[in-house]
Amino acid sequence: MTLDLSTASAPDSRADPADVLVKARGLKKHFPVRKGIFKRQVATLQAVDGVDLDIFRGETLGLVGESGCGKSTLGRTLLRILEPTEGEIEFDGIDVNRLGARGLKAQRKHMQIVFQDSVGSLDPRMKVKDLVGEGLAIHGIERKRRNHLVLETLERVGLSAESAERYPHMFSGGQRQRIGLARALVLRPKFIVADEPVSALDVSIQSQVLNLLVELKREFNLTYLFVAHDLAVVGYISDRIAVMYLGKIVELATSDDLFARPLHPYTQALLSANPEPIPGRKHQRIVLRGDVPSPIDPPSGCRFRTRCPIAQPICAEVEPLLEDHGRSHGAACHFAGTKIPETPSVLA
Repeated sequence: MTLDLSTASAPDSRADPADVLVKARGLKKHFPVRKGIFKRQVATLQAVDGVDLDIFRGETLGLVGESGCGKSTLGRTLLRILEPTEGEIEFDGIDVNRLGARGLKAQRKHMQIVFQDSVGSLDPRMKVKDLVGEGLAIHGIERKRRNHLVLETLERVGLSAESAERYPHMFSGGQRQRIGLARALVLRPKFIVADEPVSALDVSIQSQVLNLLVELKREFNLTYLFVAHDLAVVGYISDRIAVMYLGKIVELATSDDLFARPLHPYTQALLSANPEPIPGRKHQRIVLRGDVPSPIDPPSGCRFRTRCPIAQPICAEVEPLLEDHGRSHGAACHFAGTKIPETPSVLA
């Protein structure tokens, strides 16, 4: 049975399709590969290739996978920062693909992003008050009101009013990430794509930013798509988790269920890479063979089969669909739930 995303369990166990804030169906984002003096297209990079996804109001959906699997591209395509190659995107019942420039600008107030690169995403020539207030100015908020909202939002993310007059280079990495969060939050959006917001931070700072994200979600009734490559971080903050591999969602479940019974071999390998919480205890790993294939020429059938320890001939011939295996736990694997062998004697 194919997984029905409209009835997948939300954090409060509701199954009403009206609770879906963001919906994607058959979403693709391909990039042309060009070579030569005339820049002729010689290939196509399939960064996102046929993703179906629902994100419920008030939930945090974690999106996890190795670098280069298409996570960030998916998040940016949902916001139409990148134009989709194919597929449908709905936000709060509105067909985002049909919006013109004016309609998309109006929707930007409700859909924001926090970038991973807290240096490159902040103009070093602008003061913090102008960086955070830029979106307000674009949407025509008058200066007095704009200044009030900027100071209020900076304080809410843990920065003083004095920081408004400073420049980005005068802050630490964690503080710059708070500026980026304030910039997204100041418009009071409904939905935020958090694109690896803590991956470049020290562990102690990571926990502070993660706890802040949880507090802000509760206070402002936010919905997050939380993109990361660390399953431990994603598990801490997420209600549900989608596992992505080479442009496709291969597993989707509640956070608790995914950790308790990972069904896809790729998810099992990712979980085995988490460090052992008890010092001195031996920790066994599932070591995948080979490298991630190129998204320019992905394998036939199951894209994970070239690295999968339990692959069979059918895996090369038939692409597995994301099917429900109980409790709205979906996995795209012909042998979902098969426990794959661990590599012995690997210490944490």
